[in-house]
Amino acid sequence: MRVTRTLRATIGAALTGALFLATGGSAVADQNRDSQWPLTAFGAQDIWKKATGKGVTVAVIEKAFRTTHQDLTGQFLPGKDFPNSSSDAGPYLKPGEDRRDHGTGMAGLIAGHGHGPGGSAGMKGLAPGVKILPLTADKMGPSATRYAVDHGADVINMSFGADPNTPDVCESIHYAVEKGVVVVAGVGNDGTSEKHLPAACPGAIGVGAVDEYGKVWSMSNYNSAVDLLAPGVDVPVLSGKSDSRYTKTEGTSVATAYVTAAVALLREKYPDLTPGQIANRLVKTASLTPSVKKKHLKLPDAHYGYGYIVPEAALNENIPAGPAQGPLPMPKGKASKTPVTTGVKNEANPNPNPPVGKGEKLMIFGGIGVGALAVIGAVVAIVVSRRRKSAVGQSWG
Repeated sequence: MRVTRTLRATIGAALTGALFLATGGSAVADQNRDSQWPLTAFGAQDIWKKATGKGVTVAVIEKAFRTTHQDLTGQFLPGKDFPNSSSDAGPYLKPGEDRRDHGTGMAGLIAGHGHGPGGSAGMKGLAPGVKILPLTADKMGPSATRYAVDHGADVINMSFGADPNTPDVCESIHYAVEKGVVVVAGVGNDGTSEKHLPAACPGAIGVGAVDEYGKVWSMSNYNSAVDLLAPGVDVPVLSGKSDSRYTKTEGTSVATAYVTAAVALLREKYPDLTPGQIANRLVKTASLTPSVKKKHLKLPDAHYGYGYIVPEAALNENIPAGPAQGPLPMPKGKASKTPVTTGVKNEANPNPNPPVGKGEKLMIFGGIGVGALAVIGAVVAIVVSRRRKSAVGQSWG
């Protein structure tokens, strides 16, 4: 077990405090649980004393799910299929990939409850008290979004890039926000400034990915659609191949699922807040690494947005609700009158290389952080040969 230096912060104060070493065995002798560094970073055990997402419904739009996975049993509500693919295998699967892998992984990051005595083994999601409304749609059409809104969803997770030619994508998000439903979407895994729907739609919270050092993932897209960041590198997830299988992955999909879970926690504690006011709590408590703070970036930044989420602070800090619209771009007028072809957020002119810190080991997403370590680091260059171009209905895995 590696030695991890962490900074425990008290709510309502700056992320400073007593430095301590976490060594030796874990309280839970389970490899999959131990490897969930985002939960350690978020301070999940403390968060769950305040909220677990109980009573909150999260709609997850995906290709498919393994609803019988041992860490997700009982978490799914009756869902709906929106089949629109000519291939049962799906056109976006990699060789050896199970159709259910991505959806199962995202559902687990949000609502996993573990298994065994007291749920002590396996993986847990950040909001293990929520119920998942599973909606399957290969091309991620807006019909699933509208269905989620009309069938009790409080939050909608969109870990995918939609076909830009699909009508009603932004309009359906407008409809969701107008009805009080929070929409969270990944910004994409191209490592470029390219914008994708639904993250670029007004009303959606656009999410990029960072690693456990607080550094933006090299393949996380950067543009004005980036609102917040969350863990998305080297993260263990549930696999769809069996009821007891696990794997690791990276991508803005993962980060999106964690922001969705954070929203669900806020929904439980603050049920009367609007989607904009929920976003306001996340924005007001978001943070950056010390080296990035020294750059005095104008926020939101194309790479960092307002920073990475700090769920414990968002839950507990005394933050005025503020205007209903909140700090992020929101759709105008009534949903029924918004033209389908309009509404993408205005583009910034970002630096193609994200400013990053010099190797700070950072784990301060939710009340736990890591002090800067003196290790050599540099800006991660975007490797064109690794570039993963977007595709119609592509999952941001």
